[in-house]
Amino acid sequence: MADDGGYLLDNQQAEAGVRFDALATLFNPSTFRHIDALGVAPGWRCWEVGAGGPSVPSWLAERVGPTGHVLATDLDVSWMAPDADYEVRCHDVGADPPPGDGFDLVHARLVLVHVPQRAAALAAMVSALRPGGWLLLEEADPMMQPLVCPDESGPAQRLANKLKRDFRTLMAQRGVDLSYGRTLPRLLREAGLVDVEADAFFPVGGPACALLEQATVRQIRDRLIAAGLATDEEIDQHLNNIATGLLDLATSPMISAWGRRPA
Repeated sequence: MADDGGYLLDNQQAEAGVRFDALATLFNPSTFRHIDALGVAPGWRCWEVGAGGPSVPSWLAERVGPTGHVLATDLDVSWMAPDADYEVRCHDVGADPPPGDGFDLVHARLVLVHVPQRAAALAAMVSALRPGGWLLLEEADPMMQPLVCPDESGPAQRLANKLKRDFRTLMAQRGVDLSYGRTLPRLLREAGLVDVEADAFFPVGGPACALLEQATVRQIRDRLIAAGLATDEEIDQHLNNIATGLLDLATSPMISAWGRRPA
């Protein structure tokens, strides 16, 4: 049975800003490469779903210029400035009607896997596209590559992987589909989109991976302990191991899939 304890990585927590910055460092280059390849240009109307922080909508606003429009939505919009050069709106993509239509681009990264009404959210995003408009979805697939330390060479790496398994246990209890990323191409085709393609990307090592892991572990620490999955000592040891800089920490593969609404 799914745990109803809420979203594990609450944007209200202090570590959320660190996570947003690390995710931007790790994945914005791949995201921006995909959007550029789709032809984003001045005058485009874009909907950034579950934006979280400002990095993607700010970049989009620069690309579409003053003749375009970028709408950034999220359940929690506190990390985006109300006077930004894009529109900010509180919105639940799984429950609320689409906040408009005729978008040239709809983009969501690390959003749908956390939405209980995933099918409704996907349908809403497709319906918001103009004929010929593009939908770009990016979701992690933790079960495709489940290790935070793929080179499990010693006790520090084994502990890291053990805590990652514990984290995914909590996610699964909350209804997160840990294999969702790989389904995106099929889901886009089934939604009626054409020219569907996909690829995958994941970093292995580097400061941003370490920052992301530290912030994530600190956010879920109390929940891991309360569930009896980990101890204070294990978590302290893992955080100390990260601080040494000797762990090659990886992310889950990020699956990017895109498709076009028929003209």
